[in-house]
Amino acid sequence: MTREEKSQVIQDLTAQLADNTNIYLTDISGLNAGSTSDLRRACFKANVSMSVVKNTLLEKAMEASDKEFGELPSVLKGNTSVMYSETGNAPAKVIKAFRKKSERPVLKGAFIEEAIYIGDEQLDALVDIKSKDELIGEIVTLLQSPAKNVISALKSGGGTLAGIIKTLSEKEG
Repeated sequence: MTREEKSQVIQDLTAQLADNTNIYLTDISGLNAGSTSDLRRACFKANVSMSVVKNTLLEKAMEASDKEFGELPSVLKGNTSVMYSETGNAPAKVIKAFRKKSERPVLKGAFIEEAIYIGDEQLDALVDIKSKDELIGEIVTLLQSPAKNVISALKSGGGTLAGIIKTLSEKEG
């Protein structure tokens, strides 16, 4: 690879790092061609993009990036694949599901919306991260509960203020 080609790869990687808030570093070494193809298919279905990178070039891209990757460059040893996703837990779910039938991929580290996770033991914590849509759904559900109580009190309170207050106080108790 020429110096110009390396420079172009670093620029491309730097752009990908800038464009993504959820970045996973994994080790897929030891997977045969069929398993690698299955993993790529699983990533595609989960809207996760995966590519194999050269550690030295990724490290230079991390240094050139505006993001603070903390200890993440320290895991750049051996075979490294990068997974990008719009949803923070999607790559973790793909990895966990794939590991039901294989020892790989192994999670080296992850950068999730500026939080750094190092090591394969972090996989379960990453699977449990809620996406923005999941959090919004939970908040809406929590906000609907009091509104439902008020509507219920209005209906069962007979339309009088005293009846509504009585019904609401009974529900709290």
